[in-house]
Amino acid sequence: MSVRRDSDRHHRRSLRLQGFDYTREGTYFVTVCLQDRACLFGEISDGKMILNDAGLMAEKYWRDIPAHFPHIELDEFIVMPNHVHGILSVIAAVGAKNFSPLPSPQRPGTSKTIGSVIRGFKIGVTKWMRQHTPVHNVWQRNYYEHIIRDDASLNSIRQYIMENPLRWAEDAENPARSIPKEVS
Repeated sequence: MSVRRDSDRHHRRSLRLQGFDYTREGTYFVTVCLQDRACLFGEISDGKMILNDAGLMAEKYWRDIPAHFPHIELDEFIVMPNHVHGILSVIAAVGAKNFSPLPSPQRPGTSKTIGSVIRGFKIGVTKWMRQHTPVHNVWQRNYYEHIIRDDASLNSIRQYIMENPLRWAEDAENPARSIPKEVS
């Protein structure tokens, strides 16, 4: 007897902009959240993020993204107690010739999408967490992204990221926040 799959129930709705090429040059604001909003990366004290060892490793792996994905530049980012906000820029078109005599640091077969970058970041942090903590389910499935289309939006998002620890008490990702979460 075969089990019939309910495609409506088992289909994940994509958060990506349908038809958009996430390998093309551009700037993206991404948010990656921890499973069940668990505060595994540290705490906010006096409006400042205090990273614990796991948070320091998440920061290190974020800073290491360009070493693994040379077509990515980092902009403003912050590791929060239970999520990471960051701005990533794709700086080289896929298929562009590499005229350097040195081999590309990107491994063959590695996708150049923003999704691949986030997946690599999550894998690195997850491996560290599994070796150093009892936590095994580190990340919430997927990630959130916003395509940044102009300098005004870029500057506004940079400000939002920098001020995120100051607004932690009202942050939707804060499990102890003082105002009710919006219902959609």
